[in-house]
Amino acid sequence: MKRFIILSLILGSLIGLNFLGGCAVYDVAVEERSTGEWVDDKQISFTIEQSFLEDSQIKFLDFDAYSYQGHVYLIGEYESREQVNRAVYIAKNVQGVRKVTTYFLPKRSDDTCGTTDNVELNAKVRQKLIADKNIWSTNVDIEMLQCKVILLGIVATQQEKEAAENHARSVSGVREVKSYITVKP
Repeated sequence: MKRFIILSLILGSLIGLNFLGGCAVYDVAVEERSTGEWVDDKQISFTIEQSFLEDSQIKFLDFDAYSYQGHVYLIGEYESREQVNRAVYIAKNVQGVRKVTTYFLPKRSDDTCGTTDNVELNAKVRQKLIADKNIWSTNVDIEMLQCKVILLGIVATQQEKEAAENHARSVSGVREVKSYITVKP
């Protein structure tokens, strides 16, 4: 059953990507990285997440990997330190990875912030970023864990970075904002 669910998710994602092909072109057009860097980073992230999917110790849906110019960010919730150590080991052994930064939280069964809350908060933060014409919102990735916002990406200016962080902080219900946004040198 678990294998069926995972395969269904992958198939659904591939179908969705087929319809969103134009979005990738737009992504690259406004991206602060070169096209080659963008492609390399997408390949690194994909390779790490594929390895997570194939690893019996890591729960694929609990961890995400982002790469920006070879700097990998692993974000997720863990049940054991062994999972964290394994995820970092996998990421560090992918070709092109220069550095690994982690933001992991222990899973909490008693947390009052559930998946629905995280999805709603993510949408509200994304909406604020899109509405701000001074930010290329596609350059900012948003992760949510336990009603905490994790911002990632590369932006053109310090003002864009600060605006994105302030928008995230302004959303009611957000417990904390952790920013890994960098400004293009």
